[in-house]
Amino acid sequence: MDDLLMIVPTRGRPDSVPAILDCWRRTGATADLLFAVDDDDPMLPGYREHMENLNDPHIRWRTGPRLRMCGTLNAAAVEEAPRYRFLAFMGDDHRPRTPGWDDRFRICMSAGPGIVYGNDLLQGEIMATAVAMTSDIVTTLGYMAPPALIHLCLDLVWMDWGRGTGRITYLGDVILEHMHPANGKADIDAGYIECNSSAVSTADATTYYDYRDNGGLQADLEKLRALIEEAA
Repeated sequence: MDDLLMIVPTRGRPDSVPAILDCWRRTGATADLLFAVDDDDPMLPGYREHMENLNDPHIRWRTGPRLRMCGTLNAAAVEEAPRYRFLAFMGDDHRPRTPGWDDRFRICMSAGPGIVYGNDLLQGEIMATAVAMTSDIVTTLGYMAPPALIHLCLDLVWMDWGRGTGRITYLGDVILEHMHPANGKADIDAGYIECNSSAVSTADATTYYDYRDNGGLQADLEKLRALIEEAA
């Protein structure tokens, strides 16, 4: 079994591929990397150009039907979980900056089922916008985030899982920088407009509160606590 896979759902931003690969090189990362691309992405030729020139079995890409970010992440995570001890997520606008960041994640997760996240220089400790977890969490729940979500609030769920089980670690000195319009580090493009629209914001907020308050979270926490007890 391989150890750590970083899944990056991406759409409309093929230039994120060389930028992220440069971060892998600069930080000495040895985690495997998977770019998950929609097969209807108008920018698909750009992704293909970047990826097909690579000759590295640790860096892969997958294409599939558009499922929005949460759906794409779940599809990749469930598919890959049997192969990896640990699964991670970051957006295509995150940039790892700290040398050895992936080893720090591995150390935190080696103690058993749990979640770890770094400092994105935007939300910091408040929000796990880039996260890693033991793959047994995904196999136990059947997803990496509640499938009814579209794009937002995944980080809230991960914080709920971690706090609810007492198995979450924040590494404030490990930087996975969020290059986002909210902190002036990216321009607003079609992707940001779509995922932050009132329709998506309302749908994801409604879904999250229903999950949190009407039994979904409690059911998942019971499964995770049983997993932790079994692994002890």
